[in-house]
Amino acid sequence: MSEDTRETQEMAGHAPAAEHTDEGHDKGQRRRMQRRFHRRKVCRFCLAKDVYIDYKDVRRIGRFISDRGKMLPRRVTGCCARHQRMLAVAIKRARFMALLPFKAE
Repeated sequence: MSEDTRETQEMAGHAPAAEHTDEGHDKGQRRRMQRRFHRRKVCRFCLAKDVYIDYKDVRRIGRFISDRGKMLPRRVTGCCARHQRMLAVAIKRARFMALLPFKAE
């Protein structure tokens, strides 16, 4: 910013504009890049070579339901898309048969 514009702004009652620096930006960007690395979750059903997820196996299915009775998403459970779909169908069937609650008590 030139001296003339700075003086004009001060006389008009405006605060002088701050100079733009990138010093803090580099540190913040590095921190974000370090935080993004996380261990990739592996599908439990693919590891166990389970072909079918049974709706009657309430103990196994119960791990994929939150304390409020909602199905946990794929990013939380770590299941692959195929097994997450099978899991959703099994949870819905177990709810319909009254093996699992529809909502928290």
